[in-house]
Amino acid sequence: MREWFRGILFQERQTVPTGEGLAPEPAPIHVFHLFGVRDFHNWRDGTGQIILKHMFIVGIGTATPPRRYSQKECWTTLKASPRFREFPHRSQAILKKVLTGDNGIETRYLALEDLNQAFEITPDVLHARFREHAPRLAAAAAERALAAARVRPEEIDAILISTCTGYLCPGLTSYVSERLGLRPDVLGLDLVGQGCGAAIPNLLTAESLVAAGRGQVLSICVEVCSAAFYLDDDAGVLISACLFGDGAGAAVLSAEANGGRRVEWKGGGSRLKPDARDTLRFEQKNGLLRNILTPEVPALAAEQAGMLLDETLLRNRVARSEINGWILHPGGRDVLLALRERIRLSGADVRWSETVLREHGNMSSPSVLFVLEAALAERAPGGWWWMSAFGAGFSCHGALLAVE
Repeated sequence: MREWFRGILFQERQTVPTGEGLAPEPAPIHVFHLFGVRDFHNWRDGTGQIILKHMFIVGIGTATPPRRYSQKECWTTLKASPRFREFPHRSQAILKKVLTGDNGIETRYLALEDLNQAFEITPDVLHARFREHAPRLAAAAAERALAAARVRPEEIDAILISTCTGYLCPGLTSYVSERLGLRPDVLGLDLVGQGCGAAIPNLLTAESLVAAGRGQVLSICVEVCSAAFYLDDDAGVLISACLFGDGAGAAVLSAEANGGRRVEWKGGGSRLKPDARDTLRFEQKNGLLRNILTPEVPALAAEQAGMLLDETLLRNRVARSEINGWILHPGGRDVLLALRERIRLSGADVRWSETVLREHGNMSSPSVLFVLEAALAERAPGGWWWMSAFGAGFSCHGALLAVE
């Protein structure tokens, strides 16, 4: 057993005979880390030896709406709109600075046939946008992930979907399962309210399902941020309208590698800071989602991400110098700058995050999956990779990947 398993407590469950004269089924053993941060799930084989259960990311897929708009196009449309003339000069200046300045974003994909649709801000219009585009984007990303993994839809045992930009009942898993042709007995879990950081809690949940014997799990994050547009004179609201884009990311998780590039999930963790909840969250106003975004977010994200990284590396006895790949949520230019300073990263370390931000804006929860896809596509050096995302809560999540 690997060195970093020292100091753990084993709790066994009684074996259950499968029938008269037959050997008992392998009994699950839960391995609890004494720090209480991480659970490992294992089984005994027929000789009583402990077998560590692994999880591999065997396929990644992403999707965006077909229409891509430059920030300059957004500014031109906004400046010509009647709504723009209703803003006070301060709000107009903020919008101009964000859309025409160097804020790390050049283009965004939006579920809009025409940019003027962005000013149709009513509960019914926004809900219809989410209802139409969220299942479509999620299914498109999932199809690409399944193809990359060489897994057929009927082989999927569970599907998990995270979102925060809309609500459906039944949830997105119902609609996406139908589109993909998943089995009727597939387990569907809809995860909501975790904001930009949702991808890693989603994958942590998938890890438990894989360990429990569900061989192939489909993990999806989808956000239609254009279905959560809101406009008023608050600086955070105005910046949000210029920052977020639409997209979906999906991963196929398996207990076995599939012969492609080996990406093994080595475990993750989270930090929650509830006293900072009001720095970044959605509220409901006039039947609409209204994003609260404060200037404290970049420093807060960097602080929490740095602490989580330090804790995870110490717990797993991995040196900071051993991290060869940095898969970081591109929350914004200032967020990435704060992360670089806190974690001591170079421009090369954050190049995939910067590229995703430049081409897509902040897509909330799927963004970090776009970054992972970009790093794998570039054949980034193997070894230890650190994957981290953060958002509403205030919460921060991270995971170690072993990449060959």
